Amino acid sequence: MDQPTDLRGGGALPVTGPHPLDNAVWAALTGPHASLAERLGRAARYPADVYAFAALADPADPAAWADLHALAGPGTTVRVKPVDDVPDGWEVVGTGRGVQLVGTALRAEPAPEAVRLGPADVPDILDLVARTRPGPFLRRTVELGTYLGIRHHGRLVALAGERLRLPGWTEISAVCTDPEHRGRGLATRLIRAVAAGIRARGDVPFLHAAADNPPAIRLYRSLGFALRRSSRIVVLRTPGTPAVRTGVAPYDATGEAAPDGPGAPRTEVTA
Repeated sequence: MDQPTDLRGGGALPVTGPHPLDNAVWAALTGPHASLAERLGRAARYPADVYAFAALADPADPAAWADLHALAGPGTTVRVKPVDDVPDGWEVVGTGRGVQLVGTALRAEPAPEAVRLGPADVPDILDLVARTRPGPFLRRTVELGTYLGIRHHGRLVALAGERLRLPGWTEISAVCTDPEHRGRGLATRLIRAVAAGIRARGDVPFLHAAADNPPAIRLYRSLGFALRRSSRIVVLRTPGTPAVRTGVAPYDATGEAAPDGPGAPRTEVTA
């Protein structure tokens, strides 16, 4: 696994022990998002309509993989990060690489024109996500944290919010702007506004981006994010034959948006 760099106070220090950001999904599911977790032993996952990722307490521990198999069931697709080696019997459906950036020098400030979004705004959010493809956003993703938007004549044209929350850290995610309204700095204002809320409760903002999206990474670094690490993301099918499902959507029916076009920021690898 890639050697992480711990960034605190703008300086780079070598990590001397496990850091929550090294396994952010697990740290969130066993921390501030524990009330949302579906957990069995050393494996956990978000509900299928919240966020399409599972996590292992230790990706090198066979017992954690056994717990994930029992939790997900046979023949089920799951997304896990970070992962280097996959046990025998698990089918690799897709892979990708993501980078993690920490807002060490990000200027945080409110955006007076931004409005807080909630469950009633989900249809508008999903419509914007479909137009801009920032990465996974599902029917209940809005429950993960604060989401802010900017409307133009009533139509939602820009979005950013909080996704993973772990002790001391909160992820900024779903950063997107309608193509007709790009070039006005809306995404930048929303990123800074979301960061202001994160910092107000004493957390440090961070985010993820696709490793193959240099324009997005350059944008985030220009705003004061520092590159912390790169890691592998895998989409896997659990061993065995799936049970017959009736009237229930499978866990891998995530409704994720497709990857962005060239040059458009996205905050998650969806492969």
